[in-house]
Amino acid sequence: MASSATMAVSASSSSLRLLPSFDGLRVQQQATSVKAAPAPSEKVGSLLIVADKKVQKRRQIVLTEDIPSLGKIGELCSVKTGYFRNYLYPSGKAKIATAELLKSIKLEAERAAADKRRVKEEAEAIARQFQAVGFFNVRRRGGQGKQIFGSVTSQDVVDIIRAQTGRDVDKRVVTVPEIREVGQYVVEIKLHPEVIAPVKINVIAK
Repeated sequence: MASSATMAVSASSSSLRLLPSFDGLRVQQQATSVKAAPAPSEKVGSLLIVADKKVQKRRQIVLTEDIPSLGKIGELCSVKTGYFRNYLYPSGKAKIATAELLKSIKLEAERAAADKRRVKEEAEAIARQFQAVGFFNVRRRGGQGKQIFGSVTSQDVVDIIRAQTGRDVDKRVVTVPEIREVGQYVVEIKLHPEVIAPVKINVIAK
């Protein structure tokens, strides 16, 4: 009886020792059956960048000759790119307005403006000289009463101005009213587009 009990206990003990071993095996099998999740791919898809080069629809240009529809030589204007490329540039009528060209144009414009001011100032000085004279005397052969023979012309005015001041004036810029009698009159001399000199003349019968 004792040996039977001992065998039973031994069998139980053996079973108890096997269980941990079996459980461990099972756990191990479970662990090996689980596959590791694949690591996220580090490969990054290539990014294709396309530059969006917009074609300029208009161009800043400088005219190299007068064009009625655009302007005068040397002027800066804006035109369609196709018009410049297909017509203005091949025909030599315009150039691209580069920074260097714009600088040159600016300097030329400043010189031209200075010249215009100088010419106007000279015209104003001449006008003051004429006014300082007072009256320019013009002698004509007298007729009946206050009438004179003939009339006073722009050439007569130019001659008397030269005689009294030494200044030469183009008769085409002299405006003379109708003068057929002795008396005092005002003649206009356009010395400059912005300067008109009123010149007083005194018509005297001789």
